[in-house]
Amino acid sequence: MPYRRNAFAAISGLPLLGLMACAASDADAIAGAAPQQAGETSTATSDDQNAAMLSFFDDVHQADLANSPGFKAYLGIRDEDYGKWDDPSDAQAIADYERGQKALAAMHEQFASASLNDDNKLSYRLFEYQAERSQRAFPFRNNDYIFDQMNGAQSQLPAFLINIHRVSSKSDAEAYVSRLQGIGPQLEKLIAISAERADNGVIVPDWVFPYVISDARNVTSGAPFDDGDDSPLFADLKSKVDRLDIPQVEKDALIATGREAMITSMAPAYNKLIAEMGRQQAMAPEGDGVWRFKDGADYYAERLQYYTTTDLSADEIHQIGLDNVARIHGEMRKIMEQVGFEGSLQDFFKHVRTSDEFYFDTREAYLAEADAKISTMEAKLPEYFNTLPKAPLVVKPVEAFREKSAGKAFYQSPTPDGSRPGTYYVNLYNLKDMSRNELEALAYHEALPGHHLQRAIQTELGELPPFRRFGGVTAYTEGWGLYSEELGKDMGFYTDPYSDFGRFGMELWRACRLVVDTGIHHKRWSREEAIQYLTDNTPNPDGDIRKAIERYIVYPGQATAYMIGKLKIMELRSRAQKRLGPRFSYGDFHDVVLRAGPVPLTILEERVDRWIRKKLMMAAK
Repeated sequence: MPYRRNAFAAISGLPLLGLMACAASDADAIAGAAPQQAGETSTATSDDQNAAMLSFFDDVHQADLANSPGFKAYLGIRDEDYGKWDDPSDAQAIADYERGQKALAAMHEQFASASLNDDNKLSYRLFEYQAERSQRAFPFRNNDYIFDQMNGAQSQLPAFLINIHRVSSKSDAEAYVSRLQGIGPQLEKLIAISAERADNGVIVPDWVFPYVISDARNVTSGAPFDDGDDSPLFADLKSKVDRLDIPQVEKDALIATGREAMITSMAPAYNKLIAEMGRQQAMAPEGDGVWRFKDGADYYAERLQYYTTTDLSADEIHQIGLDNVARIHGEMRKIMEQVGFEGSLQDFFKHVRTSDEFYFDTREAYLAEADAKISTMEAKLPEYFNTLPKAPLVVKPVEAFREKSAGKAFYQSPTPDGSRPGTYYVNLYNLKDMSRNELEALAYHEALPGHHLQRAIQTELGELPPFRRFGGVTAYTEGWGLYSEELGKDMGFYTDPYSDFGRFGMELWRACRLVVDTGIHHKRWSREEAIQYLTDNTPNPDGDIRKAIERYIVYPGQATAYMIGKLKIMELRSRAQKRLGPRFSYGDFHDVVLRAGPVPLTILEERVDRWIRKKLMMAAK
C-alpha cells in the first residue's frame, strides 16, 4: 500500500491511493494484457507463476495490514492491534511509500507478465499503475490539510470509533477504551503536523477554522466533559457496552475507564486543537486555492491527473465543464416547457430553490422517501444487471456532532465478513439544503445502482488480490455513481418531471464542478466568485452552494473526477450500443464495467473495446 495522504487516512489506515476492484470471473473479458506467446512457458510453469503471484499480492496486503490498525478495523479484522491508531508521522508515510516501491521492484523481478493468466496480467498492470501514481503524488505528501471541515481529524477520530469500531465482546470494548485513551496522543501528533505545515504555507483559508473549532466543541460537549446530556462518544461507548453479555460490574468498569480516558486524554488534546486553530487563523493568508502553495501549480496538476486518470489540463477540464453546463441548461429548458413555467431559466432556478413544495418538513419524511425509492430500484435491478451485491444496505442520517460540516451525502462500504452493512449517509442538518427534486438521483448515486452496488460487489468477489478489492480510482467510482443517476432514467424512473429536473440538476452540479474547481485552484477565483458562479448557473439553495464550494477548496481536484468518469462510461456505452445493435445487453455491458472493479479510464476503454470485438467475432461465426 502506498503512503496515506490525508488526516482521515492517517487515522483509519484506509488505502486512499489503492485501487478498488472486484473479481473478474470472465477471463476473456479482461482487456489490456499482452497475449501470451506460444511456447514461452510450460503450462505447469505458468500455473506456478499465477499461484505465486497471488501469494505475492497477499504478502503485500499482509504487510500493509501490519502497518495499519485502522485498515484492519475497516476490513472487520479484530486482533491485538484493535485498540491502536495508525502512526501519522512523515517517517511512517515514507516507510509506506518505500515498501510499495520495493514491492513493485520485487514484482518485476519475480514475474513475467507474459506468463500470467488474464486476471493476473491485469493485476500486474494495476499494481504498476498504483505505484506510478504513488510516485507522482509522494513529493506533495505534506500539502494536505490535517484539519478541515471535510476530512478533518477532529471529526474523523470519533466517527471512526462510532462507525467502524465494532464491539461484540469484552475485549472489543477494551480496545474501544484503548482507542479513547489514544485519541489524546494521536490528536497531539496531528496538531504538531498541522502546525508545521501551516508554518510552511500549507494552511486552510480563514473561513475553515470556525468549522473545525465547532466540530471540536461538539465532540467535547456533554457528559463526561460537562453536565449536559451524554456526548456522542460517551453515548456510543455506553450503548455498545450495554449490549454485551457480561456482568454489570464489568460493564460499569469499562464505562468508568472510558470516561476517565475522555476526561484526561481527549479533553486536553481537543483544547490544544482549539488553541492551535486560533493561532493558525490569525496567520491565514488571502486566497482559497492551492495556487497559494510554493509548488501549487505542480501539485494541482498532479491532483487532476490522479483523480481523473487522464492527462487533461486544467484549462481543458474547465472548457469541458463550460460545454456541458450549456448542454444541460438546454435540457432544463425543455422541462420548463413541459411543466408550463413561464420565465427565464434563472427564474425557474429561483422557483425550485425557494418554494416550500420542493422540500421536506421532517427528517423522517426524507428518510422514508429515500428508503422507498431505493426499494423500488432494487426490485428493478435484475433486468439491467447480471451481478448483484449480497451485502445489505442501510440509510442513516449523518451524526449530529459532524452534520454541520459534513457533506450532503456519502457512502461507506460493507466489511468483507458481513459484520458491517453498506451505509448511505444523508446529511439532514438543514432540510432546505436537501431538495425533494434531487432525492431520487442522490439515492441512485449513493445507494443503488450506484456506490453500494459497485463497491459491495468489489468487496464480495474475492478471487482477485486484496489491493484490487479495497482501494479506489475516483474517476471510475464516482463516474459510476453519476452514470447510475442517468441509468435510472433508462430504467424508467424519474416519472415526475421535477424529479427529472433534479436529475439534470445533479448532472449540472458535476459539470459546474469542472468549472469552479479549476477556477479556484488554477484561475485563482475567490470563494465568493465560485459561489456566484453556482448561484447563477444552478438551481441549488444557497447553503448547498456554499458547502460545496468550501468542499472543493479543501479537496483540490477530487470534484473533477465525477463528470470526467461519467462522460467516459456514457461514451463507451454509446459505442457498444451503436456497434452491437440488438446484440447489446445492459447486463453484459455492466459486467464488463464492474467485474474488474475500478480501473483507470484508459483500461476501462480497452476492456469495453475488447468485449465489443469479441461479441462481433462470435456473431460472425
